Amino acid sequence: MFRRTMVFGLFSKEKALQRNIAKATNKLSQQPDRWSAMENLRKDGSEEAIYGLTRRFSIVSQKSSEDEQEKQWVVDVLVEKGEVAIGPVRRYLKNHAQLAFALQVLGKIVPKQRVLEVIDELLASETPGYTRDPERRLDLIKWLGEWPQATAEDLVPRLAPYLKDHSEDVRWFAAEALAKHGMPEVGPQLIEALTNPEEEAGRFKRRLAELLAEHKVPLDGRVDAVKGALVGPALAGFTVKDGRLIVR
Repeated sequence: MFRRTMVFGLFSKEKALQRNIAKATNKLSQQPDRWSAMENLRKDGSEEAIYGLTRRFSIVSQKSSEDEQEKQWVVDVLVEKGEVAIGPVRRYLKNHAQLAFALQVLGKIVPKQRVLEVIDELLASETPGYTRDPERRLDLIKWLGEWPQATAEDLVPRLAPYLKDHSEDVRWFAAEALAKHGMPEVGPQLIEALTNPEEEAGRFKRRLAELLAEHKVPLDGRVDAVKGALVGPALAGFTVKDGRLIVR
Protein backbone atom coordinates (compact mmCIF):
# COMPACT_ATOMS: atom_id res chain seq x y z
CA MET A 1 0.00 0.00 0.00
CA PHE A 2 2.80 2.43 0.92
CA ARG A 3 4.65 1.69 -2.33
CA ARG A 4 1.47 2.20 -4.34
CA THR A 5 0.82 5.51 -2.58
CA MET A 6 4.40 6.69 -3.21
CA VAL A 7 4.22 5.81 -6.92
CA PHE A 8 0.87 7.58 -7.21
CA GLY A 9 2.35 10.64 -5.49
CA LEU A 10 5.28 10.76 -7.90
CA PHE A 11 2.93 10.34 -10.86
CA SER A 12 0.73 13.19 -9.60
CA LYS A 13 3.77 15.44 -9.10
CA GLU A 14 4.96 14.72 -12.64
CA LYS A 15 1.50 15.51 -14.03
CA ALA A 16 1.45 18.78 -12.12
CA LEU A 17 4.91 19.66 -13.43
CA GLN A 18 3.91 19.01 -17.04
CA ARG A 19 0.68 20.95 -16.54
CA ASN A 20 2.62 23.96 -15.26
CA ILE A 21 5.07 23.78 -18.15
CA ALA A 22 2.18 23.62 -20.62
CA LYS A 23 0.53 26.69 -19.07
CA ALA A 24 3.78 28.65 -18.83
CA THR A 25 4.52 28.04 -22.51
CA ASN A 26 1.03 28.62 -23.90
CA LYS A 27 0.98 31.99 -25.67
CA LEU A 28 -2.84 31.95 -25.62
CA SER A 29 -3.08 31.55 -21.85
CA GLN A 30 -4.21 34.48 -19.74
CA GLN A 31 -1.21 36.23 -18.19
CA PRO A 32 -2.26 35.45 -14.56
CA ASP A 33 -2.34 31.75 -15.50
CA ARG A 34 1.14 31.90 -16.99
CA TRP A 35 2.46 33.82 -13.97
CA SER A 36 1.02 31.21 -11.62
CA ALA A 37 2.52 28.36 -13.63
CA MET A 38 5.94 30.02 -13.83
CA GLU A 39 5.93 30.70 -10.10
CA ASN A 40 5.13 27.04 -9.47
CA LEU A 41 8.06 26.02 -11.66
CA ARG A 42 10.33 28.39 -9.77
CA LYS A 43 9.26 26.88 -6.45
CA ASP A 44 9.67 23.33 -7.79
CA GLY A 45 13.31 24.07 -8.64
CA SER A 46 14.00 20.66 -10.22
CA GLU A 47 16.08 20.47 -13.38
CA GLU A 48 12.99 19.67 -15.44
CA ALA A 49 11.09 22.59 -13.90
CA ILE A 50 13.95 24.97 -14.63
CA TYR A 51 14.10 23.70 -18.20
CA GLY A 52 10.36 24.31 -18.39
CA LEU A 53 10.98 27.92 -17.37
CA THR A 54 13.58 28.34 -20.12
CA ARG A 55 11.01 27.21 -22.66
CA ARG A 56 9.06 30.41 -21.95
CA PHE A 57 11.73 32.09 -24.09
CA SER A 58 10.56 30.16 -27.14
CA ILE A 59 7.03 31.59 -27.34
CA VAL A 60 5.75 35.09 -28.08
CA SER A 61 2.57 36.01 -26.25
CA GLN A 62 -0.01 38.30 -27.79
CA LYS A 63 0.89 41.45 -25.84
CA SER A 64 4.49 42.50 -26.40
CA SER A 65 4.81 44.35 -23.09
CA GLU A 66 3.64 41.29 -21.14
CA ASP A 67 5.87 39.04 -23.20
CA GLU A 68 8.98 41.08 -22.44
CA GLN A 69 8.10 41.35 -18.75
CA GLU A 70 7.60 37.61 -18.35
CA LYS A 71 10.79 36.70 -20.17
CA GLN A 72 12.84 39.16 -18.14
CA TRP A 73 11.35 37.68 -14.96
CA VAL A 74 12.48 34.24 -16.09
CA VAL A 75 15.98 35.62 -16.77
CA ASP A 76 16.12 37.02 -13.22
CA VAL A 77 14.89 33.75 -11.70
CA LEU A 78 17.42 31.66 -13.62
CA VAL A 79 20.28 33.98 -12.70
CA GLU A 80 19.20 33.69 -9.06
CA LYS A 81 19.23 29.88 -9.38
CA GLY A 82 22.87 30.10 -10.48
CA GLU A 83 24.78 26.86 -10.99
CA VAL A 84 21.71 24.62 -11.04
CA ALA A 85 20.36 26.54 -14.06
CA ILE A 86 23.41 25.89 -16.25
CA GLY A 87 22.34 22.43 -17.45
CA PRO A 88 18.77 23.43 -18.35
CA VAL A 89 19.97 26.62 -20.06
CA ARG A 90 22.48 24.69 -22.17
CA ARG A 91 19.78 22.16 -23.03
CA TYR A 92 17.49 24.98 -24.13
CA LEU A 93 20.21 26.62 -26.23
CA LYS A 94 20.87 23.35 -28.01
CA ASN A 95 17.25 22.66 -28.89
CA HIS A 96 15.51 25.97 -29.58
CA ALA A 97 15.75 28.79 -32.11
CA GLN A 98 15.08 31.82 -29.89
CA LEU A 99 18.36 32.23 -28.02
CA ALA A 100 18.59 35.89 -26.96
CA PHE A 101 17.20 35.64 -23.41
CA ALA A 102 18.89 32.33 -22.64
CA LEU A 103 22.21 33.83 -23.73
CA GLN A 104 21.62 36.67 -21.27
CA VAL A 105 21.35 34.10 -18.51
CA LEU A 106 24.42 32.20 -19.66
CA GLY A 107 26.54 35.34 -19.65
CA LYS A 108 25.55 36.09 -16.05
CA ILE A 109 25.98 32.69 -14.41
CA VAL A 110 29.15 31.18 -15.87
CA PRO A 111 32.75 32.42 -16.28
CA LYS A 112 33.88 33.85 -19.61
CA GLN A 113 35.84 30.80 -20.76
CA ARG A 114 32.90 28.53 -20.12
CA VAL A 115 30.61 30.91 -22.01
CA LEU A 116 32.94 30.73 -25.01
CA GLU A 117 32.95 26.93 -24.86
CA VAL A 118 29.15 26.90 -25.04
CA ILE A 119 29.17 29.50 -27.83
CA ASP A 120 31.62 27.39 -29.80
CA GLU A 121 29.36 24.35 -29.45
CA LEU A 122 26.43 26.37 -30.78
CA LEU A 123 28.39 27.93 -33.64
CA ALA A 124 29.62 24.48 -34.66
CA SER A 125 26.02 23.63 -35.55
CA GLU A 126 25.58 26.92 -37.42
CA THR A 127 28.14 26.60 -40.22
CA PRO A 128 28.19 29.75 -42.40
CA GLY A 129 26.22 29.18 -45.57
CA TYR A 130 22.60 28.55 -46.45
CA THR A 131 20.03 27.84 -43.76
CA ARG A 132 16.25 28.02 -44.08
CA ASP A 133 15.95 29.96 -40.81
CA PRO A 134 18.96 32.04 -39.65
CA GLU A 135 17.34 33.07 -36.34
CA ARG A 136 19.70 31.03 -34.15
CA ARG A 137 22.88 32.41 -35.70
CA LEU A 138 21.46 35.93 -35.72
CA ASP A 139 20.74 35.73 -31.99
CA LEU A 140 24.23 34.40 -31.34
CA ILE A 141 25.93 37.08 -33.41
CA LYS A 142 23.88 39.94 -31.96
CA TRP A 143 24.50 38.77 -28.41
CA LEU A 144 28.22 38.34 -28.93
CA GLY A 145 28.41 41.86 -30.34
CA GLU A 146 26.81 43.24 -27.16
CA TRP A 147 28.53 40.97 -24.64
CA PRO A 148 30.73 43.26 -22.51
CA GLN A 149 33.39 40.61 -21.89
CA ALA A 150 34.04 39.91 -25.56
CA THR A 151 37.24 41.18 -27.17
CA ALA A 152 38.30 41.41 -30.79
CA GLU A 153 40.46 38.35 -30.16
CA ASP A 154 37.34 36.45 -29.09
CA LEU A 155 35.13 37.65 -31.93
CA VAL A 156 37.25 37.71 -35.08
CA PRO A 157 37.76 33.93 -35.40
CA ARG A 158 34.15 33.25 -34.44
CA LEU A 159 32.29 35.89 -36.45
CA ALA A 160 34.47 36.75 -39.45
CA PRO A 161 33.35 33.59 -41.32
CA TYR A 162 29.76 34.89 -41.19
CA LEU A 163 30.74 37.89 -43.32
CA LYS A 164 30.27 35.41 -46.19
CA ASP A 165 27.04 33.83 -44.93
CA HIS A 166 24.20 33.26 -47.37
CA SER A 167 21.90 35.58 -45.40
CA GLU A 168 22.52 39.29 -45.88
CA ASP A 169 21.10 39.92 -42.41
CA VAL A 170 23.66 37.55 -40.90
CA ARG A 171 26.50 39.24 -42.83
CA TRP A 172 25.21 42.67 -41.74
CA PHE A 173 25.04 41.86 -38.03
CA ALA A 174 28.38 40.05 -38.11
CA ALA A 175 29.96 43.23 -39.48
CA GLU A 176 28.18 45.38 -36.88
CA ALA A 177 29.29 43.08 -34.05
CA LEU A 178 32.90 43.04 -35.21
CA ALA A 179 33.01 46.81 -35.73
CA LYS A 180 32.30 47.40 -32.03
CA HIS A 181 35.74 46.01 -31.19
CA GLY A 182 39.40 46.69 -31.98
CA MET A 183 39.84 47.89 -35.54
CA PRO A 184 43.46 46.71 -35.88
CA GLU A 185 42.10 43.16 -35.74
CA VAL A 186 38.67 43.77 -37.27
CA GLY A 187 39.53 46.22 -40.06
CA PRO A 188 41.15 43.65 -42.38
CA GLN A 189 38.07 41.42 -42.08
CA LEU A 190 35.77 44.26 -43.14
CA ILE A 191 38.07 45.14 -46.05
CA GLU A 192 38.06 41.50 -47.13
CA ALA A 193 34.25 41.48 -47.06
CA LEU A 194 34.02 44.71 -49.07
CA THR A 195 36.39 43.46 -51.75
CA ASN A 196 34.86 39.98 -51.95
CA PRO A 197 34.06 39.55 -55.66
CA GLU A 198 31.08 37.35 -54.80
CA GLU A 199 29.41 40.02 -52.65
CA GLU A 200 26.53 41.54 -54.61
CA ALA A 201 24.40 43.21 -51.91
CA GLY A 202 24.79 46.95 -52.37
CA ARG A 203 23.21 47.75 -49.00
CA PHE A 204 25.72 45.55 -47.18
CA LYS A 205 28.70 46.87 -49.15
CA ARG A 206 27.63 50.41 -48.34
CA ARG A 207 27.50 49.57 -44.63
CA LEU A 208 30.97 48.06 -44.80
CA ALA A 209 32.25 51.23 -46.48
CA GLU A 210 30.58 53.37 -43.81
CA LEU A 211 32.23 51.37 -41.03
CA LEU A 212 35.66 51.55 -42.65
CA ALA A 213 35.33 55.29 -43.22
CA GLU A 214 33.91 55.97 -39.75
CA HIS A 215 36.78 54.16 -38.03
CA LYS A 216 39.42 55.54 -40.41
CA VAL A 217 40.77 52.06 -41.08
CA PRO A 218 44.12 52.05 -42.94
CA LEU A 219 43.75 50.15 -46.19
CA ASP A 220 47.46 49.33 -46.35
CA GLY A 221 48.07 47.03 -49.31
CA ARG A 222 44.40 46.79 -50.23
CA VAL A 223 43.99 50.30 -51.66
CA ASP A 224 43.65 49.16 -55.27
CA ALA A 225 41.29 46.34 -54.32
CA VAL A 226 39.06 48.75 -52.37
CA LYS A 227 39.07 51.26 -55.24
CA GLY A 228 38.01 48.46 -57.55
CA ALA A 229 35.14 47.56 -55.21
CA LEU A 230 33.70 51.10 -55.20
CA VAL A 231 31.29 50.53 -58.06
CA GLY A 232 27.55 50.95 -58.29
CA PRO A 233 25.18 53.56 -56.87
CA ALA A 234 25.43 52.24 -53.29
CA LEU A 235 29.12 53.14 -53.14
CA ALA A 236 29.08 56.30 -55.23
CA GLY A 237 29.51 58.48 -52.16
CA PHE A 238 32.90 57.00 -51.17
CA THR A 239 36.46 57.41 -52.37
CA VAL A 240 39.98 56.59 -51.20
CA LYS A 241 42.28 59.33 -49.90
CA ASP A 242 45.62 59.01 -48.14
CA GLY A 243 45.23 55.26 -47.82
CA ARG A 244 41.81 55.40 -46.17
CA LEU A 245 38.21 55.18 -47.28
CA ILE A 246 36.33 58.46 -46.91
CA VAL A 247 32.93 59.90 -47.68
CA ARG A 248 33.08 62.27 -50.65
